[in-house]
Amino acid sequence: MVVAVTNQKGGVGKTTTAVNIAAALAFHGKRVLLVDTDSQAHSTKSLVVGTDKCASSLYDALMSPNIPIADIIMKSTVPGLDVAISRISMAKLEPSLLGQIDGHFRLKEVLEQVRGLYNFIFIDTPPTLGLITLNSLVAATHLLIPIQSSFLCLEGTDDLLETIDKVRKVANPNLQILGVLITLHDNRTNIAKDVVSRISHVFGDKVFKTTISKSVKIEESPAYKESIFTFAASSIGAQQYQKVAQEILERAKN
Repeated sequence: MVVAVTNQKGGVGKTTTAVNIAAALAFHGKRVLLVDTDSQAHSTKSLVVGTDKCASSLYDALMSPNIPIADIIMKSTVPGLDVAISRISMAKLEPSLLGQIDGHFRLKEVLEQVRGLYNFIFIDTPPTLGLITLNSLVAATHLLIPIQSSFLCLEGTDDLLETIDKVRKVANPNLQILGVLITLHDNRTNIAKDVVSRISHVFGDKVFKTTISKSVKIEESPAYKESIFTFAASSIGAQQYQKVAQEILERAKN
């Protein structure tokens, strides 16, 4: 299963979700690859030590047929979880691919080299609907959409759904929504409860039963290059992401 974690709205916990769900599934004994497509490289910085030892990054694997993706995959601090590392050079990818006949398919082609080695591949996407995100939607079998439970949470959702429909019609007809995850949730406020109701109205049973609360521990863990499960194993955030991973495992059976 190849899952693109995507939402063009920034600040919704997309990288946090990609990192911690990937880690949770690795702790379940699954072989997991996390693909960092964002030029900010936050997934890479959250989990990988010594990236300077790797001469290349995902940009190089996507642009050069002589650099296999295996060359830019590094072990993370989580056993069973590997990371296809990113660097600031990813910012050059979109201009480099513009006009290329296979520009939308580069990531799919590269991931085919290692897809059989992993139970799950998660793609952490940038907060845009540009060519990099489009590559991720073409490469994915499923989408996981994090949405913050705030007043402006659904802003841009129509654009995302329209893009998904276009990708299905042109390049990836079997693309499915694995689930919608409500993040940065504060159950004490009426507005948050109202937003959850609106999200459920739009996405129905695609919304995960588990929500992710605001958490200082979750925010702190990347600084120590750890997932929430080793940084604060007994925290509410760890328990919630563990429950989401269980829901994903159940949905993956269907």
